[in-house]
Amino acid sequence: MSSESSDLFGEIFKAPALSRTVPVMVPLPAPSAYSYAVPEGMAVEAGSLVQVPLGPRQVIGVVWDGEGDGVDPKKLRPISHVFDCPPLTKEMRSFIEWVASYTLSPPGLVARMALRAPNAFEPEPMIEGLQFVGGFPDRMTPARGRVLEAASSAPSWTRTGLAHAAGVSPSVVDGLIAQGIFETIFLPPPPVVAKPDPDYAAPRLEGPQTSAAAELREEIAKGGFCVSLIDGVTGSGKTEVYFEAIAETLRRGKQVLILLPEIALTAGFLSRFEARFGSKPAEWHSDLAPRMREKVWRQAVMGEVRVVAGARSALFLPFEDLGLIVVDEEHDPAYKQEDRIFYNARDMAVVRARIGQFPVVLVSATPSVESRVNGQSGRYRTVHLPTRFGDAALPDLHLLDMRRHPPERGGFLSPLLVREIGRTKEKGEQSLLFLNRRGYAPLTLCRVCGHRFQCPQCSSWLVEHRFRQQIQCHQCGYSQPTPEACPECGTLDHLVACGPGVERIAEEVERHFPEARTIVLSSDITGGVKRLRMELDAIAEGQADIVIGTQLVAKGHNFPLMTLVGIIDADLGLANGDPRAAERTFQLLSQVTGRAGRTGLKSRGLIQTYQPQHPVMQAIVSGDVEAFYEREVVERERAHLPPFGRLASIIVSAETRQDAEGYARAMRANAPHASGIDLLGPAEAPLALVRGRYRFRLLVHARRHCDMQAFLRKLMESAPKIRGTLHVQVDVDPQSFL
Repeated sequence: MSSESSDLFGEIFKAPALSRTVPVMVPLPAPSAYSYAVPEGMAVEAGSLVQVPLGPRQVIGVVWDGEGDGVDPKKLRPISHVFDCPPLTKEMRSFIEWVASYTLSPPGLVARMALRAPNAFEPEPMIEGLQFVGGFPDRMTPARGRVLEAASSAPSWTRTGLAHAAGVSPSVVDGLIAQGIFETIFLPPPPVVAKPDPDYAAPRLEGPQTSAAAELREEIAKGGFCVSLIDGVTGSGKTEVYFEAIAETLRRGKQVLILLPEIALTAGFLSRFEARFGSKPAEWHSDLAPRMREKVWRQAVMGEVRVVAGARSALFLPFEDLGLIVVDEEHDPAYKQEDRIFYNARDMAVVRARIGQFPVVLVSATPSVESRVNGQSGRYRTVHLPTRFGDAALPDLHLLDMRRHPPERGGFLSPLLVREIGRTKEKGEQSLLFLNRRGYAPLTLCRVCGHRFQCPQCSSWLVEHRFRQQIQCHQCGYSQPTPEACPECGTLDHLVACGPGVERIAEEVERHFPEARTIVLSSDITGGVKRLRMELDAIAEGQADIVIGTQLVAKGHNFPLMTLVGIIDADLGLANGDPRAAERTFQLLSQVTGRAGRTGLKSRGLIQTYQPQHPVMQAIVSGDVEAFYEREVVERERAHLPPFGRLASIIVSAETRQDAEGYARAMRANAPHASGIDLLGPAEAPLALVRGRYRFRLLVHARRHCDMQAFLRKLMESAPKIRGTLHVQVDVDPQSFL
């Protein structure tokens, strides 16, 4: 090899000069950022998205705040690549650190929730377009004339877009390109949605809505952090009111995030939003196609998407200039994530707004006790909407004492409810029957030997799904074909379904009303979200007489012809030790009965119960909401339960019961002492076996002023080292106690 070639070879393969070190947060369960060297000439800043080597692979990371750890850059591995993407803002990085600290989660795993679209870190490719350069074709035809006329209305087009606008085939456009009438240019990719116009349609507000909207606009105009709670009865026009807050935010050039508890809610909501603002918001949820997720992520961080409506994970989108968060149905348990990172999106939305110094609006017809107390104490500003929009009245509610009006043998519907369903159908109106149980029956057993079908991996019964001819576990997803014989004693045709699910109620309805058009709605509906949205549209258009559904039907839907709501088993949610059982039952039943009479038709709600004197039942039927909340607040305060105290749940799981219980007891024995904090347990969790793992629970109960996170960190540090298949989950502010 010549000397010249050798020098060139060395120049090409020479290691890059390294100028400094920076911390990089990688999306792994590491306790802190790792240090990397920055090659000379590479420009990075805090928040830059980079690719770095980690072991034998390359991973995505975020340049974090602070300087390197003082190690000579030559001793560190260099950053491989800087993505052409705006950096995560200081506010977003602070939010990630706050969530990690509060939930006791590795900050890298929290950061990963903000980096869920790695293919969006580089700019989208330009698309080929056309530009009119002038002149006329050698032969003019009507089709070519339409193309030239359409082309004059805009400076640039795509080939297919121009053909569609002119009402011709693309070959006509190709002929004009060949004659030099158009030249090829490159255009930026189109936005996922058009920009919303805050003045597209005048708002339809009346009475309390007008003053409520004015209050929200005033808060937006002030700027800075504040929390407003819109507390309005079902059908009071809460959505139209917070649309005005969105409009004011858009006028000020800021972005908006709207959180919704269920994907199923988005279809009707998107239509209402489009009618008000002239375009739909961008969507963000788990059912979104990967390519669309990448587009929404990129355009949100670039500031091109102005409004995003999405599920709880949308809270971690890195917006360029977020100016408002709206949390619709703020009381809904669906905002709580209970997988890997345990957080409540409602509470974290307030935190993100406080860090970013902008307003947040919470919305509910049945606010959580925590939000109500914050409103009463002045921490939140409460906006009341006490009446329904227009002439609509709340449904007339009655309790059906099932001890006095029992169903027929083998049935679950009171004769009084059956009679009202018939009357409603005769008037051409709709009935809704609510039961918060999926499937046909929650338990199947053998009449001969008493064998009960239980999940082999969980301590839960297998639920029969007669439509699918399966029995299934709702904890782990295990399923098997519905058996014909008992596996214990081998007896044929002696298996009996115990208790009702929505499918069984549908079977009973069909016996009473064989000619009725019936729709069953639940989260496991065949066909997924697309089918669910079609069914909801069909109900809204009056294409069903009787709707039977789970809690899915309680969430914000507007069914114009719905005038009767029947609650099949109102006591169901009260039969457990959850400290929020009364609150959740009240919220759920209030939301369900609120589906009736929203357009002004006279409506009724019939609530089947074996406990008519229970305070929850009395509060719902009397409409005395204040009395219910007052009683609930007093009981919470007396027991130092949230929001007057704090809870944290620790679940220890292992492949053997002995290992799980032994480690949980060791944690308790080594726990630090802290004034005002009690460590309860360990006790076997109500669901003691899930997915083949045995579970024991410790519960931390603290006074409001205590540093719960500091105690939990000391508890984890003092516990024995986790070995083998042991796993410890910490859930601060738990919503589920199973």
